[in-house]
Amino acid sequence: MSTPLNIVVGVTGGIAAYKAVGVIRLLVKAGHDVHVVATDAALRFVGRPTLEAISRNPVETDLYAGVAQVRHVAIGQSADLIIVAPATANTIAKLAAGIADDLLGNTILASKAPVLIAPAMHTEMWQNPATVANIATLSARGVSVVGPATGQLTGTDSGPGRMEEPETIVEAALAIAASGPSAVNTRDLTGTRVVVTAGGTREPLDPVRFLGNRSSGKQGVALATAAKARGADVTLIAAHIEVDAPAGVRLLRVGSTLELQQAVADEATGADVVIMAAAVADYRPAQTREAKIKKIDTGDHLTLDLVQNPDILAGLSAGKRHGQTIVGFAAETETDPDRLLELGRAKIRRKGCDYLVLNSVGWSSGFTSDDNAVIVLDSHGDRVMEAAGTKLSVANHILDAVSNS
Repeated sequence: MSTPLNIVVGVTGGIAAYKAVGVIRLLVKAGHDVHVVATDAALRFVGRPTLEAISRNPVETDLYAGVAQVRHVAIGQSADLIIVAPATANTIAKLAAGIADDLLGNTILASKAPVLIAPAMHTEMWQNPATVANIATLSARGVSVVGPATGQLTGTDSGPGRMEEPETIVEAALAIAASGPSAVNTRDLTGTRVVVTAGGTREPLDPVRFLGNRSSGKQGVALATAAKARGADVTLIAAHIEVDAPAGVRLLRVGSTLELQQAVADEATGADVVIMAAAVADYRPAQTREAKIKKIDTGDHLTLDLVQNPDILAGLSAGKRHGQTIVGFAAETETDPDRLLELGRAKIRRKGCDYLVLNSVGWSSGFTSDDNAVIVLDSHGDRVMEAAGTKLSVANHILDAVSNS
């Protein structure tokens, strides 16, 4: 197990507070020292005895308790990590404004530890311009946001706003802590404009069918999330991602490889770093049918005429300006480590990019999974970094390599 952390879990007053018990339990089970700071409203949803039994520590609620020991400051000062789950719209607004009218607000203001919030509210509240602006403000300050998920809410409502599951929250929180100070406490990408592509392009065959790939966009979204947390001005060009884009980034949606090429060309002109994490189709149909292709017309066999798509990464690398950094991705099914490196080195020579993130993918690894294992090569084909773990953790290691160049 890694070094035990002193973790503060802030619990606020929403129906999702019952899930905080799961978050606390997983952290304690992992060997960490967990201290719960609950708002008065939170205790209307989950009882103090439950939180104390699960955390194995007294629950802190009173801003005026332990004044002689300056308790309202000491809790935050001693924290290695702060998680707020659930984070209600009201709590998010207060944190964005720097309001400290309760113990949780004081704890966060008094701490230099990384902060992760897990929003939970109704869809209308999550999409309200005030909440959108508050999330952007917190993200710009380095606060990490996990979720919310889309699903069943209170009553019969359903939509974005559901608090992420405890396992997801804990995984994201510990990945942030494991990434070290360079990923959270140091805003090393402040003033840097970063463009990230994510997801998989789709090449239409007809109005209802397409050629595509299994990319979920999770690694690209993790890169955008990490870059934003480190102070960058981030544009995410998303090709059919299966996860929500992080708050506070500029989102552009594309479909095909040609659409992605145009969007990247437009955005790369002012970018300091371009990270091509999207899985781009190598070929597209020579002709897109205007009507649905029917079996009655094609018979037992359907032959497709495919043409090669442009090489976006090679084009970017050839036209990059002085001081610009281009990062490519190479997903390979090769399982032999030496052969995998050979493929990566040959590819970076062809593409001409500054770095190539090389990872092995398969039926159950790489695409769609929450974890990844990568090797980063520089323009000479030298191995500069290896990383394995959650995709957020891997994203921060990739950014470490880029920011240290």
